[in-house]
Amino acid sequence: MFRRKEAVPFAFVAEADHFRSNVTPPPRERLSASQIVGRTLVGLTVVAGLVGSLVFGMPSLQAGDAAVRQQSEASVNR
Repeated sequence: MFRRKEAVPFAFVAEADHFRSNVTPPPRERLSASQIVGRTLVGLTVVAGLVGSLVFGMPSLQAGDAAVRQQSEASVNR
């Protein structure tokens, strides 16, 4: 079988942790007030949607118990 002469085919991967760049990335741009307000409103809308779906969904989750109670009460009243 053909065998490579070098121990690691990608030797630069082993040397990658030794490399340090002297180029600093540009500073982050500050968000404007309108961007902060917009992101806050989007977050509140998502949270309100989740809470609303939970509030409207709770009666339907408990409807199975009410149906069983109605059937048992109907059988008792006969």
